[in-house]
Parts: sequence; C-alpha cells; structure tokens
Amino acid sequence: MVDATLTPIDRGTVTSDVNNAVEGYVRGTANDPDPETMMGEGPVYNVIIEHPEGTILWDTGSHPAAADGHWPDDLYATFEHTGLRPLEDDLADAGYAVDDVDYVIQTHLHLDHAGGLYAFEGTDTPIVAHEDELKHAYYSVTTDEGDDAYVRGDFDRDLAWEIVHRDRRQLFDGLELLHLPGHTPGLLGVKLDLDDTGTVILAGDQAYTRANYEYGLPMGGYLLWSKRDWLESLRTLEDLERRHDARIVCGHAAEDLEAMREGL
Repeated sequence: MVDATLTPIDRGTVTSDVNNAVEGYVRGTANDPDPETMMGEGPVYNVIIEHPEGTILWDTGSHPAAADGHWPDDLYATFEHTGLRPLEDDLADAGYAVDDVDYVIQTHLHLDHAGGLYAFEGTDTPIVAHEDELKHAYYSVTTDEGDDAYVRGDFDRDLAWEIVHRDRRQLFDGLELLHLPGHTPGLLGVKLDLDDTGTVILAGDQAYTRANYEYGLPMGGYLLWSKRDWLESLRTLEDLERRHDARIVCGHAAEDLEAMREGL
C-alpha cells in the first residue's frame, strides 16, 4: 500500500454514436428496420497521481487544435470534442505546471489520449507506454492498415519513451502497470494500492463506459482492435477486482470522473 492521491483533470467532452461505445446498442427490427441513431456524451479526463516517487500524469488528453485541423475532419465529425484547451491550462487550473510532472503514463496513443504529448517534447520526462502500442501506432499512421484513431503528430515527437515489454510491471511501490489489449494492442491499465482507499484500477478504455465492464458488453467495432483480447482483458480485471476488492475506474464514464472528484 502507498500514500498516494488522485486528482482528476477534466479535459472536455466527446460526443459520438452510442454504438461506438456499446456494440449493437441501437438495433433494427422488422417493425423498425431503421431506428434513429442515439448520440452519447462522455468526458475526456486525465489524472494526476501524487506518489512518493513523484508526480505522475495519467494520459494527456486531446490536442487543443483537434477541431481546427489537427484531427482529420471525418474523425472529428465522428467524435466531436468540445471544451478543448491546452494541457498546460488544464494542469494550471488543477494547481500544476508541466514542469511539475515527473512521469507520464500513456495508456494508449489514440487521438483523445495522446494529444497533449507535445507539452513534453524535448524534455527528459519519461513517457511510459507499452511496446505493442507504440508499434501499432506507427504501423497505423504509416500504412493503409491498422487503426484510424491515431494522429501521427500526437506521438511522432522527440519524447523520452520508457517502454513496457511485459504484461505486468511494478513501476513504483503500490503502482503496477497492467497490459490490457483489446481496445488497442498495447493498452495499459494502472493498479494502485492506496492507503486510504484500497485498490483502485484505472482501466482506461478497456471499459469506455460502466456498461462495458459491469455487463461485459464490448465496444463497437470502430473502437475494438480485438474482441477476443478484449474479453480476456475483461476477465483479468474481474479477477483482480474479486481478489483485491478493487474499484474499477472506466475511461470515459462521467460517474467515475465524479467519484474521483469526491475522493472515491
């Protein structure tokens, strides 16, 4: 257990077809073959982890120019992001500067999670990411295959990468990294064993919403690299929750963001 605290940083709101977050959420029937699409909102947030080993930033959110050409037009139309601001401004509102951040844990490199990496370009701040994620991100932006949700300008920078190669890695006392492939090949979860709260697992986009985790409903095909791997990662989280009485925090769930604001 470790004496560490979590401070969430709200980075705006993404609006998209709910079928992206939950596979088959809106389904046609013989009586209603063309049902109306439902749009849903979800927060984008980062977390400051104050740990005895240093100040850690979990994810970096979307690039502030996402709506002004940094994201491809079709992607912005699919995942409209409002409330965009520079990472530096949102950190400042939480009482931090970029220079205060000792480590960045980059859960994955999708455009709504890696857009603030520009703030660490040319610095020696370690950017922790999984080997499989970095490889897949470059594969996606340099070929016609892979995943459309990566933007090369987010991560193809002069950054001090610290690469994770294994399925689990103890980064610091009471802070373990979990490889949870499915949403992407190299998604990282963070398991925290906290003195006051107990075990908390920042699952990131392994579970975009509470429904993904609580009911085992996978994300839609647009957000799922591998359903088989996603299901195996879900079982990993369920096992950890059971064995450690852990609190699972989902990647874009408004209720989880609010719970962190209130101290879990």
